[in-house]
Amino acid sequence: MIVKLDWFIVIVGLLLLSAAVMALLDRDNPKRYSSALFWVLYAAIYLAGEQIPPAVSGLMMVLMALLAGFGGVALGRHTERTAEQRKDSAQRLGHRLLIPALLIPITTMIGSTLLKDVQIAGALLLDPKNLTLVSLGCGSLLAVATACWLTRATPLQALRESRRLMDHLGWALVLPHMLAVLGLLFTEAGMGKAVAHVVTSYINLDIRLVAVAVYCIGMALFTIIMGNGFAAFPVIAGGVGIPVLVGVYHANPAVMAAIGMFSAYCGTLMTPMAANFNIVPAALLELPDKNAVIRAQIGTALPLLLANIALLYFLMNL
Repeated sequence: MIVKLDWFIVIVGLLLLSAAVMALLDRDNPKRYSSALFWVLYAAIYLAGEQIPPAVSGLMMVLMALLAGFGGVALGRHTERTAEQRKDSAQRLGHRLLIPALLIPITTMIGSTLLKDVQIAGALLLDPKNLTLVSLGCGSLLAVATACWLTRATPLQALRESRRLMDHLGWALVLPHMLAVLGLLFTEAGMGKAVAHVVTSYINLDIRLVAVAVYCIGMALFTIIMGNGFAAFPVIAGGVGIPVLVGVYHANPAVMAAIGMFSAYCGTLMTPMAANFNIVPAALLELPDKNAVIRAQIGTALPLLLANIALLYFLMNL
């Protein structure tokens, strides 16, 4: 393999480390030391990886949560162009502004399909175990390079912009990571078995449609509570999907997992707990209603959840 996932993990770590350095050097940030410490801790998890004992990693995450919870992560000072300058730049670039954004999905699709078996000197070009993620990483780097070329900006400016975005996101940037880990903790604690006991005790799952509806709606509801589909999936799949849909109704595990995760994403569209998806964008766009994104998405999420129930009911045995 020539391009490995580990490379991009290191790149993310270095990006977080650069944000920590810039936060530390920002004398206009009233909490520059605690902000820098927050990003250093997060960067260390990516850069050191498995070299850090699990207990130490856990303590680092707890310290990060304390820093964020007590307001230790503050927005720094950023030199931004005026509205007139941004408008002039947009008019000059026109639709070319969309090129970097479109390069990411296009490169990901090409890498995941056309380049998956490509070899150079007998070695695979892309990591086959993490093909989509590696392709996404390549697409992201290509998009950054293209954006610098189009706007005549330097890589340093790209780092400044990444830090500005991370500052605006703040602690919410860490939510997907922490909630995914939380899902694994719930599984290890036996939450799936507890859910299975409650569901089978109070709901009649002898009716196939009811079992499918409980699974899909459970995914959405648990995601609404937790704010992340990755936290909901192992719990609901372990409590209902595997023992009931697969064990009793002989559902195709791949279909069960795919549609179940899609149902969880319906919950993501409807919860303020998914702050990085629904609350932070409203803040970045300076919308008067902080729940405006959620209100706009509910009309899509609910019909989509019903469609998932129907799809799983008819396709589960394929």
